[in-house]
Amino acid sequence: MEECIKIRRYEEFLTDKDFESLIEAKNVPAVLCGCIKNWRAFSLWNPRNDGLNYLQERVGSCVVEAMVSSSAPVFYGDLGSHQRVPLPFSTFIDLCKKRMHMQTEQQQHLDGDHCVASQTDHTQHDFSSLEDVPDQIYLAQVSIMNNDRQEKVQLGTLMEDIQTPPILGAKELSSINLWMNNAQSRSSTHYDPHQNLLCIVSGRKQVVLWPPSASPSLYPMPIYGEASNHSSVALENPDYSIYPRAECSMEFGQKVVLEAGDALFIPEGWFHQVDSNDLTIAINFWWRSNTMSCMLEHMDAYYLRRILRRLIDKEMDQQLLKLGTGRNKMCAIKLPNHKQTNHADENCSQMLKGIDLKEKRLNEGNTLIELESDAVQVLHELMSLVHNSVSASQDQQSPSTSINDYELIHNGKCEKIVNAYLKDDPVAKILWDVEPQTLQNVFLAMANNFPRTLEALVLHVLSPVGAEVLTRKFDEMDEQTLEEDRNRFYEVFYSVFDDQSAAMNSILKGKELFTQQLQCCGSRLSKSGTHCVKS
Repeated sequence: MEECIKIRRYEEFLTDKDFESLIEAKNVPAVLCGCIKNWRAFSLWNPRNDGLNYLQERVGSCVVEAMVSSSAPVFYGDLGSHQRVPLPFSTFIDLCKKRMHMQTEQQQHLDGDHCVASQTDHTQHDFSSLEDVPDQIYLAQVSIMNNDRQEKVQLGTLMEDIQTPPILGAKELSSINLWMNNAQSRSSTHYDPHQNLLCIVSGRKQVVLWPPSASPSLYPMPIYGEASNHSSVALENPDYSIYPRAECSMEFGQKVVLEAGDALFIPEGWFHQVDSNDLTIAINFWWRSNTMSCMLEHMDAYYLRRILRRLIDKEMDQQLLKLGTGRNKMCAIKLPNHKQTNHADENCSQMLKGIDLKEKRLNEGNTLIELESDAVQVLHELMSLVHNSVSASQDQQSPSTSINDYELIHNGKCEKIVNAYLKDDPVAKILWDVEPQTLQNVFLAMANNFPRTLEALVLHVLSPVGAEVLTRKFDEMDEQTLEEDRNRFYEVFYSVFDDQSAAMNSILKGKELFTQQLQCCGSRLSKSGTHCVKS
């Protein structure tokens, strides 16, 4: 864990200027111990101190939106996993009282004393009216204040019992919300598009946080979906065959425990999973970050290019450092003009860690593969082409050609596409020129170290002729490898895609478009040999 993103705990009082300069500006979470103990809510809402009766009297008649899920005690954010139902707040309070009553009875049974009355309530309870109400309900994001949508406010009266923490100064808050559970619960891993201050009024929460840079190991849901800020991985029971990168997700996670009176600053974009004890009450404050507030819409394309460039440069620098350490080796570098030059090159000399495909297992997804110098050259060229294409934010254009650009050779091998056709498609040309085994090693290195680059290559950069060449290379690889090695290669190759069928379909569609182009030109390709996408 990098020192600059480690979570700190602050026991001392901080001013708003301290918070802005020491914490918020660094975009790193921080625990602020005891910073809301002066709230009226801290003493008045405590379920162990008659707080439930207080809340029932104050806002019991209000109707709130409650979250109900068959997956409880885990609550997932996507609409298919839960329902939001209107519920009188007083009914939810009765559920909390029922929970406390059951806990008291259980404790008395353990203590062997059946005569001791509850310390919280001396009255007899009739919970028969709750028989049709689910045992576990989560009040998630119940609005107390909302600047943008006043009609969403459900518990505005409770504003009298809380106050904006001084560390937030004069910030323009987007909303203030109540979070309350009657039994132990967990919210699924997600990030918020706002700065967040989570304040624990009563009970206890355990929060695991991941920086935005850990996104690849958490598999965020598609950006166009209704739960795009949630992880696809159920971390309590992850399926590593579908989400292999998730196996190392906890390497990037940090865990904090929040007691009543504490607050946690969660910067925008930080993934977090929250576990709440029984009868935990929390309030959170959301506001827009300075960064987002200053981003002008007409600058979005520029910001995107700068961010992509920085991510690419960082990824390349990290891998070059790995390549540049270790023993020297004489490398024969395959230059763009296909001339061979022998010379010592430290960056190319370092072999990535060797691996035998027969011994490879998917849980070794971060193991580097030993690359010869020609493979390093191909890897570098492919990555540069993909990154340049993505940075330009343009679709890869498929070159048109004529019948004269094809030379059909029937010698038991695939048809040869001459350089005249490939000269305007550098990706397809690299794939065509490289040896099948070398290309296999390059793909494995990309899958293990540059998964998003490989994904972009297949889904966004590969042209129809590139798809045709790629499937032919797959055929050649198959001829040169054993079935076990072959199956493992395709497992690793396709594991980088969140939707493996989409990757296969993308390659097949490109191959079909290539065939259509030839037919439009009146070309006739040999039908010998079968070229298909391996799965």
